[in-house]
Amino acid sequence: QVQLVESGGGLVQAGGSLRLSCTPSRSISNVVTMAWYRQAPGKQRDLVATINVNGNTYYVDSVKGRFTISSDNAKTTVYLQMDSLKPEDTADYICNVDRRPTYFDYTRTYWGQGTRVTVSS
Repeated sequence: QVQLVESGGGLVQAGGSLRLSCTPSRSISNVVTMAWYRQAPGKQRDLVATINVNGNTYYVDSVKGRFTISSDNAKTTVYLQMDSLKPEDTADYICNVDRRPTYFDYTRTYWGQGTRVTVSS
């Protein structure tokens, strides 16, 4: 079973930076998109950023100009560089990978368990 392992979370002062990483425990074939979501305490899970296999990126308005999503050369590990962090960025950040289902593997999505980011004011 493939698992997504996130790292890089922690406590940072407002205005600081963190770099999150998400690495599959095993290679995932036919990847279409990789993404980061976040969920604050008592809030719903929201999309933060996505990157597809062609390198095209998308960001939610609240993080544009501050966050950068990227992947390695093998397009497996996905990163989220977070700059100019604000207290409202505090949340559990969750990695997601979408792939194209095949006859032998119908799996469409994988989810990580999340890494906690806390931004103090």
